[in-house]
Amino acid sequence: MKIALVAGEASGDLLGAGLIAALRARFPEAEFAGIGGEAMRATGLDAWYDAAELSVMGLSEVLSHLPRLLRLRRALRERLLAWRPDVFIGIDAPDFNLGVERWLKQRGLRTVHYVSPSVWAWREGRAEKIGRSADMVLCLFPMEPAIYAKHGVDARFVGHPLADTMPLDPDRAAARDALDLPRNAPVLAVLPGSRLGEIERLGAVFLQAASLVSRQIPDLRVVIPAATPACRVAIEPLLSDSRFPIPHSRLLDGNARTAMVASDVVLLASGTATLEAMLAERPMVVGYRIAPLTHAIVKRLGLLKVDTYSLPNVLAGERVVPELMQHDCTPDRLAAALLPLFQEPAAAALVPRFRALHRELRRDASAQAADAVAELLGAGNRKPASAQQ
Repeated sequence: MKIALVAGEASGDLLGAGLIAALRARFPEAEFAGIGGEAMRATGLDAWYDAAELSVMGLSEVLSHLPRLLRLRRALRERLLAWRPDVFIGIDAPDFNLGVERWLKQRGLRTVHYVSPSVWAWREGRAEKIGRSADMVLCLFPMEPAIYAKHGVDARFVGHPLADTMPLDPDRAAARDALDLPRNAPVLAVLPGSRLGEIERLGAVFLQAASLVSRQIPDLRVVIPAATPACRVAIEPLLSDSRFPIPHSRLLDGNARTAMVASDVVLLASGTATLEAMLAERPMVVGYRIAPLTHAIVKRLGLLKVDTYSLPNVLAGERVVPELMQHDCTPDRLAAALLPLFQEPAAAALVPRFRALHRELRRDASAQAADAVAELLGAGNRKPASAQQ
């Protein structure tokens, strides 16, 4: 059995590692190869390229990396065709993976896309096009398969691995002890993103908002997890800006999840981190800015079909956490949204809602995904048409 996987970024690498482990339990002699990071390599992936090669987001950002990405994609798909895996699994990174999947599917290889693109937000009709690339789509969220079903695409809700790994009853006291934080002091966790571009657009805005909150809550502790050493280097000068002092602040190396569990309130960039904050049962304010050119294109073409962005709001079907996007994402507005959340009733009201969503997502995602892939493999292997090789 040969199984090819391609993941981009740290989140995809973790998904891939869990899936490889679950697939190996079903196919002990299988070989795994493709693109992945440290976690996938540790579970046995023969990494032809590193996942960091695909860590690019935003329309304008992708354009500057396009020639390199096209060369990588061309080399990868030719190598895959020569290796002839029993199945190709593209993990997230849809701008890269869906094109590879479509090319391989046309040549008779089975293809799976793990992590549905946000079809609920960006043109539902895209689901039909995804079906042309993937024989099966593995979805992390329960509202997604119904959208694919409208277009005749086999899509399965497998649950979310974060919901599997995070406890239903987060231990805030233990998290504070781990970070050497006072158990009774108010704590704000600030997460401006895991990419340098996000920190460039959000770092100063978020820290200025934290400074404003600290003026109203003098004993406030502010913890800022840096996702990578490069992120830490980018955040340090912003944190030392004397115009926006934060008396009790600490920059952490990683430890984002611990920081969120330890906090009373979280200020964070839109993305998977909002799901993690929800699973940590923490009140939050979500802010985001994308590159101006990307924003202009999205607005001009009417690409975005929803008015809520953060995962807790999407999953709840209503706005349960504040969102401040693009021009609304300012220090004053963020601070104004954060301050009421330090009142205990605001937090208590969210906990049962967040916990119910947690239970819905908790399905042993890696095992469910591996079962779906095994089912696809059980349907038999395609024989490629010689004219397509």
